[in-house]
Amino acid sequence: MRKAFLQLHIAIFLAGFTGILGRLITLNAGLLVWYRLLITCLTLWLIVLVRKKVLAVPYRDVMQIFFVGAIAALHWVTFYASVKYANVSVALVCFSAIGFFTALLEPLILKTKHSRFEVLLGLMTIAGIYIIFHFDPQYKTGIILGIISAILGSLFPIYNKRFLEKHAPETVTIYELTGGFIFLTLLIPIYLILVPADHIFPTLGDFGWLLVLSWLCTVVAFNLLMNALKRISAFTVNLSYNLEPVYGILLAFIIYRENELLRTSFYIGLLLIVMSVVMQTMLMERERRKVGEIKS
Repeated sequence: MRKAFLQLHIAIFLAGFTGILGRLITLNAGLLVWYRLLITCLTLWLIVLVRKKVLAVPYRDVMQIFFVGAIAALHWVTFYASVKYANVSVALVCFSAIGFFTALLEPLILKTKHSRFEVLLGLMTIAGIYIIFHFDPQYKTGIILGIISAILGSLFPIYNKRFLEKHAPETVTIYELTGGFIFLTLLIPIYLILVPADHIFPTLGDFGWLLVLSWLCTVVAFNLLMNALKRISAFTVNLSYNLEPVYGILLAFIIYRENELLRTSFYIGLLLIVMSVVMQTMLMERERRKVGEIKS
């Protein structure tokens, strides 16, 4: 069990490190994600070929998974654009709004009842982002992109629930990333017209960080997560992933000293967001206990 928890938190730490890499890599956001998906997809399909493991999925499901992969790709593009227009800390604070948009959109998509308490907690997160936005207008573009990223980031896990009922997580992931890569490949010419790039090909340093992002923060992190799920409940994993923005912000403070660039309003907004995450955690734990009591 201890090994599983260690694997889980290494996976979360690697996920939190992606924002740092987004700042280190000099490519614009669209190209950064395109190269990340290229390297990741090639690696995953190579693993499939080596293992000779067939990933048979009906054509209709493949098309649906590809669509969700396109949403995931746009989520990454807007997240890294937020990092580049603002900074790592601001982008990760906006990332925290995923919980609010999930509470808002999941009942609409899955046709279930809204949880008023979850929506209220989500509004606390939005209030935190508004405080940062209101008092730090220099981050305006980055915050808007970060919120769009959070909306997109809340969508693909909702749709994934349906796919995971029929297919293995590894299968869904590889088709989803492949769909995202194909979509972004078609979109990138238009993207480069709208957002011209200083350079299209990664520098030697960029390529090294792209390998870290693709192999460590995507392939290795996913495998660690899957191994942890064999011993730890999905509830605990989802709960633990609330730490991802915290890890990322701490890393940004340590590596880039972003704490020296941020005003008091950032910490007030961050406090509201952390409070909402803590209360969300307490709510989920209470609901889990109720379910356990009913089953027993």
